Amino acid sequence: MSWYQYLQNELALREERQQIRKLHVTENGPDCWITKDGKRLLNLASNNYLGLAGDKRLIEAAIEAASLYGAGATASRLIVGNYPLYEETEQDIANWKGTERALLIGSGYTANLGALSALLGRNDVVYSDRLNHASITDGIILSRAEQKRYKHNDLEHLEKLLQETPANKRKLIVTDTVFSMDGDTAYLRELVHIKEKYNALLMVDEAHASGVYGQNGAGLAQELVERIDLHMGTFSKALGCSGAYLAGSKLLMEYLTNTMRSFIFTTGMPPSTVGSIKRAVEIVRDESTRRALLMQNGTLLRDLLKQAGFNTGGSSTHIVPIVIGSNEATISFSQMLQEKGIAAIAVRPPTVPENSSRIRLTVTSEHKPEEIREAVKLIAETGLREGVLS
Repeated sequence: MSWYQYLQNELALREERQQIRKLHVTENGPDCWITKDGKRLLNLASNNYLGLAGDKRLIEAAIEAASLYGAGATASRLIVGNYPLYEETEQDIANWKGTERALLIGSGYTANLGALSALLGRNDVVYSDRLNHASITDGIILSRAEQKRYKHNDLEHLEKLLQETPANKRKLIVTDTVFSMDGDTAYLRELVHIKEKYNALLMVDEAHASGVYGQNGAGLAQELVERIDLHMGTFSKALGCSGAYLAGSKLLMEYLTNTMRSFIFTTGMPPSTVGSIKRAVEIVRDESTRRALLMQNGTLLRDLLKQAGFNTGGSSTHIVPIVIGSNEATISFSQMLQEKGIAAIAVRPPTVPENSSRIRLTVTSEHKPEEIREAVKLIAETGLREGVLS
């Protein structure tokens, strides 16, 4: 069989399983509305949790940075691509997070991939929540460490796995803090206790918590910052920009700077992006009202969907899934909702476990309560008509 025949067969198999994915042209409209393939939709699928992606202050900061430093960093930061703005922004991030140091990384995916593959080796053991993001899984695979996946948020199972591991092995526990497809959260205090009991490192992925939780938006791990070894978060969600950070002790950041291949062997982030990040961190620290509105909207969406009879899993955040099960039913429901004017996107395996396909809904601080109420009304009516609700 030729390569191209193999590729064609694989795509055909995905099509048969209702797992094929396609790109759709999307344009931003006013407020929380978008135009997708020419149709106007209420956007309930975005990660722009605090509505900052279009904020003029971020745009102005990006323009200012590009005007001062140019469009690109011109080289790896370890060569000549380390402008003063980058050092200033990293210090701002460290101050925000409450850590000794921070490191800017091009994306959350490359941050997880690079950090885990740099810290772990063949003789190490890593314990990963089964619902962790794919970038965590891929970083572990690249590290060649022994991976032990514990049942989602099952701390008894985690501790059993740790007890079975020889004491002389180096151990690392890694978890999302807000799980991106389920909208529930990790038990961080208990995880800190377990990692200290078994002399392990603890790494947390704050991608969907950065900017959203904590007194100044520094994340769910804010109160435990000194007891958690490595913090990863992104600027591409609540902070409305792009890129990611790693934060922790000076020693750990120095080690990653010298060993993390996804940092060493890549050009520095564009100055415009770093400029917008610096401004976004300032805004998030100062404007707590945005977080309060997001929490209110998340609670409203969850409560209304539960009242309508939908299965929202264990969601307790601004991410609210409607768990349906089959790929076919989920895709059909998604298509019907989009015809009704709601951007409600189907999420299928391998992104989620088999037989747990869902519509993943998200709100932002910018959604109006009446928009959420009207959306749930349409979702419930469509669900009854499509047999999703009985």
